[in-house]
Amino acid sequence: MLVVTRKTDESLIIADNIEITVLEVSRDRVKIGISAPKDIKIIRNELIDTQNINKDSGSSRELPKKALEALLNYTKED
Repeated sequence: MLVVTRKTDESLIIADNIEITVLEVSRDRVKIGISAPKDIKIIRNELIDTQNINKDSGSSRELPKKALEALLNYTKED
C-alpha cells in the first residue's frame, strides 16, 4: 500500500489517466474527486462487500436498504 499526504486541491495521478484530488478535509472526513475514463468502474468498498454477500448467498436480491441509502446520500454534503 502506498501512503501519501495531500492537502486540499492536491492530487495524485494513477496510470496516466486517473486523477484523484483532495477536495475538502473536515474533522473525520475527506472529500475526494476522481477523474477517470468512463470505462473505469469506480465503486465504494462497502458496496462491493454488500454485492459479494448477495452473490455468495446465491441471491439476486436488490441492494439492502442501508446500502442503497448510503449510495443515495453519497452526493449530499453534510
